[in-house]
Order: sequence, then structure tokens, then C-alpha cells
Amino acid sequence: MRDDRDAEIRESIRSKYAETALAGQSGCGSGCCGSTGARSPGDLARMAGYSAAELHGAPDGANMGLGCGNPQAIAALQPGEVVVDLGSGGGFDCFLAARQVGERGRVIGVDMTPEMVEKARRNARSAQCANVSFRLGEIEHLPVPDGLADVVLSNCVVNLSTDKAQVFREAYRVLRPGGRLAVSDIVAIGELPETVRRDIALHAACVAGAEQVAVLEEMMREAGFQRISIRPRPESAGLLAEWFPELNLGNVLASAVIEAVKE
Repeated sequence: MRDDRDAEIRESIRSKYAETALAGQSGCGSGCCGSTGARSPGDLARMAGYSAAELHGAPDGANMGLGCGNPQAIAALQPGEVVVDLGSGGGFDCFLAARQVGERGRVIGVDMTPEMVEKARRNARSAQCANVSFRLGEIEHLPVPDGLADVVLSNCVVNLSTDKAQVFREAYRVLRPGGRLAVSDIVAIGELPETVRRDIALHAACVAGAEQVAVLEEMMREAGFQRISIRPRPESAGLLAEWFPELNLGNVLASAVIEAVKE
């Protein structure tokens, strides 16, 4: 029964983001970016913490306003590093990372939605960005060799997974010793109503799958990570309350900065 529900959630997420990629729309509808109304992808990215310089540094169409934070701000990427982005979407974070790691570096984006992967590849071709590649795959089963990455990034995607412990195990596997995890995601800072938890559509909207901070910390420890830090951003509670006024989740969900190291 659980397997059937997990499959239904995955298909709902895949369908929603395929529609987003094909329509070229911004945000997640009533999702991780809330009821965005007339807000542009640039507006949404600024709300998530991106600078004007970063917004101008990616190809047109790469920023789709799907993030809930800015993992670039915490990743401290260095020239020559290898980066893997979990749930890369249109490639926005990948292209920003590519500029930081330079020609000697390499960025690999992984997404489970074929339409998103194709969109990101088109963006890479249009920008002539040779140190970025995109692969079709699930973040629970990354098509990446062991110990390849210096940094694993993700932006508002881990909450979508029905097996977050496996996501962290995979992130740990593909990191080299000394590698680091830099994630922005939605976490639960209170108890989500059961009606929300059961809502399949709200899983695809970055809401129903949000996990408690203590549970995420335990998953990361069991995966092998050390120096774990999960820091909810207090200012995001107000934004979430604005995005989901009908759900009254401002005191239940928050965007968080998630960091850890494979020592």
C-alpha cells in the first residue's frame, strides 16, 4: 500500500514539473513558491535570496522561480570543484555553480523529469556552457559514480522525496571524503495537519513532504554525515504564510539552510 502511494506521489510530482517545463511558467503554482500571481521568476528568486548579479548570470529561461533559498550562498564553491545538483530543473543553480568552479570544474545536474532535463540541455547549448551536463535520474538513485563530487547542492527538492534517508545516503555516496552538502529546503518546524500530509497535490507543492528538523538530522547522521547543521530561516515563515494563506502554515513550515560534511 505504501509503495502504491509513493508511486502516486512520484507520478504527481513528475507530471507537475513536466507541465511547468513545457509551459515555460514560473513557480510551482500553489506550491513551493505559493500562489505566485503576477510575480516573475526574477521576483521569486530575489525572495529566495539570489542577488541581481546571480540573476543576470544564468541563461534566459534557466531561472523558473522554483527555489526556496540560495544554496550557492552557503556552498563556498571553489575553482576546479565537481558539483552535483539534485533536482536541477531548468539548470539555474547549475549555471551559477559553473561560473564559480570555472573551466577546470564540472557541474552535473540530475532531474527525474525528462522535459526538465531537455530544457536544461537547451539552456546549456544556448549559453555554450561546456562544463555543465544534465542527466535523467531520481535523487534516490543518482546516475553518478562513487566519490566524484566535492559538493552536492539541492534547492527545494529533498522535501519532494518519499525516501529522504535514501537521498542522503546517495548524496554521501557520490561525495568524496571531505566533500560537503549544501541544501536549501522546506522543513517542518511544527506539526503538519494530517489532512495536509495525505494530500498528494501538496506533496508536489513542496508542502506535505516537509520533514521535522530532528528527523532529518537523524537521517543524515545514519547516512554518515558529520558537522550537520539545519537552520530554519525565520523570515521565510511570513513568506510561506503569504504563499499558502488558506493553509495557515506560517508557523509550521520554513525554508532552511542544510549543511553537512563527509569526513
